[in-house]
Amino acid sequence: MICNEQDLLKRMVEEAKKYTKYGKVADYIPALQYANKDSLAVAVYEDETTCVTAGNTEEKFTLQSISKVIALALALMDHGEEEVFSRVGMEPTGDPFNSIIKLETHSPSKPLNPMINAGALAVTSMIRGATLEEKIGRLLGFIHELTGNPSITYNEEVAKSEYDTAHLNRSLCYFMKQHGVIDDNVEALLELYTKQCAIEVNCKDLAKIGYVIANQGQHTEAGRKIIPLQTSRILKTFMVTCGMYNASGEFAIRVGIPAKSGVSGGIMASIPYGMGIGIYGPSLDDKGNSIAGMKLLEALSSRYDFSIF
Repeated sequence: MICNEQDLLKRMVEEAKKYTKYGKVADYIPALQYANKDSLAVAVYEDETTCVTAGNTEEKFTLQSISKVIALALALMDHGEEEVFSRVGMEPTGDPFNSIIKLETHSPSKPLNPMINAGALAVTSMIRGATLEEKIGRLLGFIHELTGNPSITYNEEVAKSEYDTAHLNRSLCYFMKQHGVIDDNVEALLELYTKQCAIEVNCKDLAKIGYVIANQGQHTEAGRKIIPLQTSRILKTFMVTCGMYNASGEFAIRVGIPAKSGVSGGIMASIPYGMGIGIYGPSLDDKGNSIAGMKLLEALSSRYDFSIF
């Protein structure tokens, strides 16, 4: 298997890196525009050890939309399925991740799923805590538990950059507040959400989170279940149906594993009952997914028959 083929993984990364020239970094968030377009790194984690890595896996990047999966897990653990899905739906959408159109045309006006921005904002509003600091602290504490890395925090520059340019997300929040989906103060919610998206990890951290989700919420190093079984199943299902923005259907056919991407260039993949994979490649395709990261996962899935279908 892959853990015994370090040299092959390095060659696969070098081959996938050729595609970085066809993408571009996310410059609509000013602080992300300085990423090295040619970077590509991967870590594969399986059973208490990072088995194999390639590229600069220590390079940090922000979670961005990958944080939606983690926030959903925490909200489900805080409130249960009935409460969470009374405010956000379970259906995939072919629209871009930041679209407002479905809120306007569907009744009731709740977001279609937790992986689009509107749904993620609604989910983040459900994280328990008396103050913003308590809420972001709980989210960070959960990530520390999942990764075993207590040094993880958010990047203040990226958080501020996102907050200052979050005009569309503000619109989504005010629309949902008008229709009773959220009750929060909009600016406080946006501050929490932008800090959530700006949490910094490396590929190894991401692979460890992916591993816990892959293995029914069980954390082998901690020796206990961190995420309930049903919650881990829900997370994997959303990752398959909605995790790669409006390229999720094509990704399911070409790669066929639960995965979630972010516009910083991160991809977290969870192979059920198997390994977690963390990828960083900031050159994005027109859907907002890491163009080289997608090619790498497609190559890995093809070689090792990872597809769940």
